Amino acid sequence: MTKSADARPGKARERTCIGCRKRSSPADLLRMTVSGGPGSLTVLPDPDRRAPGRGAHLHPATECFDLAVRRKAFPRAFKVPGPLDVTGLREYVAQRDM
Repeated sequence: MTKSADARPGKARERTCIGCRKRSSPADLLRMTVSGGPGSLTVLPDPDRRAPGRGAHLHPATECFDLAVRRKAFPRAFKVPGPLDVTGLREYVAQRDM
């Protein structure tokens, strides 16, 4: 019988915020994914944590979002070259932060 990652006693799951670089539980962070074709990649929020593909995590706070933009963390986190469109994510985070 194989055990899943959830079955490890004493080992809490943690993810790192790409903005502030602090570790938190996945429930405290917003998961994001990238969608679109070459040349027009968009970062989308994934609050249900079900979207396919590589994900990155961010505290749903404008401070962390601004840090991630300033540090150019989005392309690095998703391992894609070039800039990403984060306008939809900016609006989502601003609404959640209020």
